[in-house]
Amino acid sequence: MTRRNLVLVCGTLLVLPLALTARGEEKVKGKEGKAPSTPTNVIFETLKTLEGTWVAEGEDGKPTDQVVKVVKVTAGGSAIHEVIFPGQPMEMISVYTVEGPDVVMTHYCVLGNQPRLKADPKSPAGQIRFEFDGGANLDPKKDKHMHSAALTLLDDSHIEMSGSAWDGGAPCKEQCCVTKLVRKK
Repeated sequence: MTRRNLVLVCGTLLVLPLALTARGEEKVKGKEGKAPSTPTNVIFETLKTLEGTWVAEGEDGKPTDQVVKVVKVTAGGSAIHEVIFPGQPMEMISVYTVEGPDVVMTHYCVLGNQPRLKADPKSPAGQIRFEFDGGANLDPKKDKHMHSAALTLLDDSHIEMSGSAWDGGAPCKEQCCVTKLVRKK
């Protein structure tokens, strides 16, 4: 049995059929009775595998209780929502999406700006590098902002995050450090 659901999208009222999955959940269906597809991109699919809670790695190499980031795949698989330092005064959000052939990250920074970074498709194996590609509420020639980032995937349960900030149109003297993270079980 197909049910219908009214959905408001960008000011347009849509009537979408809903189907029950095997677990009894409702799922929005597309034209041919299938769920809408999300763009396929190797980098984006790799980022999706990071869904979950990540804690800081201690000096002994073991996980600590300090939650550093929480990653959630959302919007029907078309966006990845990352909360960095959740619940802390330095809490920030990054949202990853696919735009054409590119993976872009918009970083909602504690500095009050929103740098946009694009993944480098030529990143080395096991690493995703992001480079500055504009942003909002910042003048890259003047304002301090995140200018690059790298995510190194060591294995399914260990990653490293690093980044660099720019201020006054040049790299900051105090660079962001490498943060080692362990997937919380």
